[in-house]
Amino acid sequence: MGSGLLPGLLLGVLGVLGGAASGPHSLRYFDVAVSEPSPGVPPFVQVGYVDGNVISRYDSGTGRAVSQVDWMAANVDQQYWDSLTQIGQSNQGFYRVGLDTLQRRYNQSGGAHTVQRMYGCDLLEDGSTRGYMQDAYDGKDFIAFDMDTMTFTAADVGAQVTKRKWEADGTEAEQWKHYLTSTCVEWLKKYVSYGQAMLERKERPTVRVSGREAHGILTLHCRAYGFYPRPITVSWLKDGEVRDQDTEWGSIAPNSDGTYYAWASIDAHPEEKDKYQCRVEHASLPEPGLFVWEPESNLFTIMLAVAVAMLVVIAIIGFIFLKRKLAKKKKKGYSTAPLTTA
Repeated sequence: MGSGLLPGLLLGVLGVLGGAASGPHSLRYFDVAVSEPSPGVPPFVQVGYVDGNVISRYDSGTGRAVSQVDWMAANVDQQYWDSLTQIGQSNQGFYRVGLDTLQRRYNQSGGAHTVQRMYGCDLLEDGSTRGYMQDAYDGKDFIAFDMDTMTFTAADVGAQVTKRKWEADGTEAEQWKHYLTSTCVEWLKKYVSYGQAMLERKERPTVRVSGREAHGILTLHCRAYGFYPRPITVSWLKDGEVRDQDTEWGSIAPNSDGTYYAWASIDAHPEEKDKYQCRVEHASLPEPGLFVWEPESNLFTIMLAVAVAMLVVIAIIGFIFLKRKLAKKKKKGYSTAPLTTA
């Protein structure tokens, strides 16, 4: 299997652009090729993300790279999209050959198979950068680039063939390092400058703490909603001490409005519920927020008691009013209709 999405091609077509950006920010590209496309699933798709936001998409169904956000469409010209289209079309052919190669290598005569690639870079707050490139075949790790050692890590015997080929070539590692440390970072800075109003906004999380008791164990859930940017830390404390070893986390998931959602849970003894606090750290908060569980059952009981008391008062007032009204009618010679049977 060849290198695909050649860093050299990216350098030649896109060039290197500068721009200022404060971290942390990330640029990722995800490629997916399938051997047996189906309705709604084209043979090849490439999607670009900045800070988890989709910015571009190429698929073999349309044969074109297109913008996915207004701030990209407003800041790059048609030549940019033509260049991405050329890269997408080139990779489409590369992945088709790669799928055939891997099926022969793993003695697979047919069936549905996939090749996936993730690559990109991070710009951290201190100005340092990180780069990534890794491939998967049929959903399993295949090969990854280690920029520190300038080598490729193979996940199985089949990937060893690719590793030997790339490392014998001598230029593969150099091209990837140059792309990940230079071209990728400079484009990330440029993209951030294009979408700064959206990408560097800060939206505070709404936090809800709930609990459910079953079989003598109280499970406490801490949920954070509607926050941006994506990085967040949700921790459980017991008596002020972090209890990460006892905590279960969900992945940070995107919402349809461009914000994010996260949760963390912990099991506790019901009698110790008052010892637990959820701590949330986020860029939108001047300092970490602490949240505790206020059992809904207690709140419901209080509300129910207030409602019952109000109903009793209303009933008493109504009874007194009716009694006075009937007394006035009797004085005026009125009487209620007698109860009779048919």
